[in-house]
Amino acid sequence: MKLNYVDSMMIVDQDLNPLFTQRFNPRFDQDPKSNEYEEYYGKKFFEIYPGIDQSNSTMAQCLRTGQTIYRQNQVFSDYLGRKYHTNNITFPIIRYGKVVGAIELSQDITSIGDLIKPDDPMRSSKNEMKVLKTLPADTAISFNEIITRNEEMQDNIKKAKIFSRSMNPVLIYGETGTGKEMFVKAIANCMGISKNKYITQNCAAIPESLFESLLFGTSKGSFTGAENKKGLFELADGGILFLDELNSMPLYLQAKLLRVIQDGMIRPIGSPVEKSVNVKVIVAVNQNPRNLIKSGQFREDLFYRLSSNMIYLVPLRDRKEDITLYIDYFVKEFSTRYGNTVNRLSSSLVTMFMNYTWPGNVRELRHILEYMVSVCESDVLTTRNLPIYFREVINSELSPSKDDLDDDKIESGTFCQSLPDIVKKTERKYIEQALRLTNGNLSQAAELLGIPRQTLKYKVQKLEIEL
Repeated sequence: MKLNYVDSMMIVDQDLNPLFTQRFNPRFDQDPKSNEYEEYYGKKFFEIYPGIDQSNSTMAQCLRTGQTIYRQNQVFSDYLGRKYHTNNITFPIIRYGKVVGAIELSQDITSIGDLIKPDDPMRSSKNEMKVLKTLPADTAISFNEIITRNEEMQDNIKKAKIFSRSMNPVLIYGETGTGKEMFVKAIANCMGISKNKYITQNCAAIPESLFESLLFGTSKGSFTGAENKKGLFELADGGILFLDELNSMPLYLQAKLLRVIQDGMIRPIGSPVEKSVNVKVIVAVNQNPRNLIKSGQFREDLFYRLSSNMIYLVPLRDRKEDITLYIDYFVKEFSTRYGNTVNRLSSSLVTMFMNYTWPGNVRELRHILEYMVSVCESDVLTTRNLPIYFREVINSELSPSKDDLDDDKIESGTFCQSLPDIVKKTERKYIEQALRLTNGNLSQAAELLGIPRQTLKYKVQKLEIEL
């Protein structure tokens, strides 16, 4: 194969970080994004081209084997949606006998390739690269799919991209449902880790008696029935081991985990020989690590080893600006999935969502909207579509507190207050809390209380409630 001309060139280092990229000839379709290649810098190769099969990438193969690779008829897209059909030649950059990077020269044949139908015999070339092979849904997550308007979360994405450039360990902490695993998968995708080298384990799901053998493996004869079996560290060698809910791991094993992180050595149970592993360890906890240290669930020395690369995911209640963003995103997603035509939420429902504390964070919001969209029979979601448990939560927030009810208790066989007074007080309490939840909006509060707006307005005036 030879290239009669070259349209573009890319240079990457040994970790697939683009060092230089440039297009020499304009695309035939006059793509308005054709001058945006500077946006590639700061991103990993597979973050730029998320559709490329990572196990068959010319760049990855060249870095791995140190050989020059020729490839015809590659078809792929970048993260901006630009489609390419190219012939490529990829050279290794070798320094002192070590591959330190790669250069890829590309001939753009998009104008020709796009005219060839999928079943055209020209597609049958044995050199054709299988591309646009989408990764399984559980691993095909890039940083571009983590949507947020919150500045701290945007900074987290920037930090996670930096952390993905090395094999150093990472600590992620945040409440349940804030997206810890999504960040881990995006890091794996950014690093170009293959599916079989991305190992995840929830520490809370492992019996303590099996923990050590699962992590480090076993040697035949170490105990009755034991066989030579690889542990999670060996399975993840060259990739990522994600340990969720690390505080569920016994402290003595946390000490061994620290040693593996520091030395890169493991010893299977019953084996006299240590093995070397190269694993990027990512751990997650759903509580503040310092509180876990105080409660004896997290070793302090392990925390200090992990704290240099640490990410804190902000709970949804502290980033209100993301709530409407996620509402729009999930409503569109589930409307497509369930074939409904939902396109908006009632103003009272939006206000209720904005004022709710979201203990389950983004995951809770997602599941609620999935339920509501799936059962909705109109194009507008209202409070009537809420799941039963959420209605009960809202009702409990509207209900008078125990201290308020104590004022109404019976003493010495007589009523402390008359029935009209109790009704008036309870009615005031409900109306005030409904107005508080809706920021004083009468229409929204009336919908929440299930009464006409005019009736609520009358009661507000009668009870002399200040808006």
